[in-house]
Amino acid sequence: MTSQTSSPWATGRLCRSGPFPRRSLEIGAIVVGFVYWWPVGLALVAWKLAGYPAFTELRDQARRAFSDLDGAQPASRFARAFEAANRRGGSGNAAFDAYRRTELDRLEAQRRALEEESRAFDQFVEELKRAKDREQFDAFMAKRRSEGGEGRSV
Repeated sequence: MTSQTSSPWATGRLCRSGPFPRRSLEIGAIVVGFVYWWPVGLALVAWKLAGYPAFTELRDQARRAFSDLDGAQPASRFARAFEAANRRGGSGNAAFDAYRRTELDRLEAQRRALEEESRAFDQFVEELKRAKDREQFDAFMAKRRSEGGEGRSV
């Protein structure tokens, strides 16, 4: 039975966060960055806290963040897939696409019917308002005539 024992020196792990020489270089670089120009030190601290991502990962993450702010591309993978399916005109399943089209047509017909009913109701309300206004005006004129105010000018 062979067992491979690896020493901390062989794996390069001397402490919890990595080998000691690497850690001391990181801290030294951060200190020198802050001494000479503070944005460099801040960038190194941010890079360390982010878990040392590769620069391409940082670039891609920044692009995603800025495109989410612009609204150019949906944030999640599901949202991107949904947008792509809508752009190409379907889900790829013919039965579902047919069902979707019939449901959308039915909903569009209901929307048109509701708009027509809304227009008819608005016309009805306008006619009621005109009738009420006419009734109030006629009552005013009748009262004025009965008081003899027809000959007076204001």
